[in-house]
Amino acid sequence: MRWSVVGAGGMLGRDVVARLAARGDDVAALGRADLDVTSLADCRERLRGSDVVVNCAAHTAVDAAETEEAAAFAVNAQGAWNVALGAAAAGARLLHVSTDYVFDGAADRPYDAEAPQAPRSAYGRTKAAGEWAVRASGADALVVRTAWLYGEHGGCFPKTIARAGGQRGALSVVDDQFGQPTWTVDVARILTDLVDRSAPSGAYHATSGGAASWFEFAGAVLAAAGLDAVELSATTSAEFVRPAPRPAYSVLDHGSLRAAGVDPVGDWRERWAAAAPAVLADAR
Repeated sequence: MRWSVVGAGGMLGRDVVARLAARGDDVAALGRADLDVTSLADCRERLRGSDVVVNCAAHTAVDAAETEEAAAFAVNAQGAWNVALGAAAAGARLLHVSTDYVFDGAADRPYDAEAPQAPRSAYGRTKAAGEWAVRASGADALVVRTAWLYGEHGGCFPKTIARAGGQRGALSVVDDQFGQPTWTVDVARILTDLVDRSAPSGAYHATSGGAASWFEFAGAVLAAAGLDAVELSATTSAEFVRPAPRPAYSVLDHGSLRAAGVDPVGDWRERWAAAAPAVLADAR
């Protein structure tokens, strides 16, 4: 089976490629220099011969997207359409990675995979448009949403917290946004499991179990980094305003995974404990 990973140079893409290589799968790692997702011709050409396409490519600068929505749309929506058409032309299954930002964050219980979408930011709108494009493309597609990602390869919240804590000695982190800190290694496992189990087309959620606030996650990061002396205080979203609104509640339900015979990721605390040594190796 030949896998093509689009966006292979990113934090998630690198772990997907590593997992496939470790399994002995035939994998083509396609970074930005290898495939331009804004070009339909390029997608059709470079995805030819694929059995499975994983689309990890995304414009993920959430705040910048508020003033650069066209640029975000070109990658997150038009790019998703082009990759989907390329996968369809190759007769390949498509795993399209999406985000919790397609939801409004106003729920009081985990979002079902088919819950109504109501994005509140430019980033969320472009990712929701990408999901629509993938579903409309005719490709054999699985939309896999994730959230609060961290990993060894690239910038992420734990690295930022560990570095800032070591430099400043005191940090203030919001305590009114809740989600599921999720390791990219675990998302890579979910993606391959969905294909191995021949999961039907549809939407799935690849996030850790449980839930935490950013403040709670920051505390776990500082503890793992040996920075217990750092003074950590809680603040609110109203006191820490960002250009793009953040979902207050980003907890996702894993029912569709279980229905497909795929084991969800374990509790976020357990997975962070396993991930921390690699993720924080170069963070201080």
